[in-house]
Amino acid sequence: MKKRSELITALLFACLGICAAAVLVNPAATPASPADKAAADRGQGIFSASCSFCHGSQATGTEQAPNLLRSPLVFQDHGGDTLGPFLKQGRPTLGMPAFPTLEPQQVQDIAAFLHARIQQVRGTRLPETALLVGDPKAGLAYFNGAGKCSTCHSPTGDLAHIGAKEQPLALTTSFLTPPAKPSQVTVVLPSGQTVKGKLEYLDEFTVALVDSAGVYHTWPRERTKSVEVVDPLAAHKALLPMYTDKDIHDLLAYLVTLK
Repeated sequence: MKKRSELITALLFACLGICAAAVLVNPAATPASPADKAAADRGQGIFSASCSFCHGSQATGTEQAPNLLRSPLVFQDHGGDTLGPFLKQGRPTLGMPAFPTLEPQQVQDIAAFLHARIQQVRGTRLPETALLVGDPKAGLAYFNGAGKCSTCHSPTGDLAHIGAKEQPLALTTSFLTPPAKPSQVTVVLPSGQTVKGKLEYLDEFTVALVDSAGVYHTWPRERTKSVEVVDPLAAHKALLPMYTDKDIHDLLAYLVTLK
């Protein structure tokens, strides 16, 4: 079952790349403004100095790092809102260094460069509205029913006006492959004291967390009564092997109505 789930997840990532290639707006129909071009030019310089060794000078990837022009993270980014937190943290365990000193404007410029490169490479494509082939009513039923989306999300809360904020492709990416979030952990000590916070480290010997006050705690697991970890994206991951094409299209059709 695990291998099946991993295969389906990999296929979904591949499909996202194919969908992105198919629906990006024709750059000739939406010419870049002078400000956009200036930002992309600045971003190219920053990218060349900081990122090109691993990702290639044109962001198409090397043996060391993947092609960023097919990255769901890049597709769902708007002005550096997704890339910024990712670049500050990096993924050291996977060989991706952190860039904590990048200024917000520099991140926005890098994002502008990457989106400009995507437009250059993809060429003339269908508009993103070509993805809107689902049934909004069926999507609402899935949101409140089989998908159980309403147990964590609200159309008048965290998803309010999401249809006006996000383009269809970014919306699809956001619920299929949402940005990573830190796991939460609850540690119960032998005394009965309960400590909760963001999980920092966990193996068979040690557990560590940062509590709501920013205090770091660590214990040998043999000196704890219980350790419970909650992955905030567990529900999304559980849905990956269960989605049908209709589910995805219907859910997207509903989400874009949330203006």
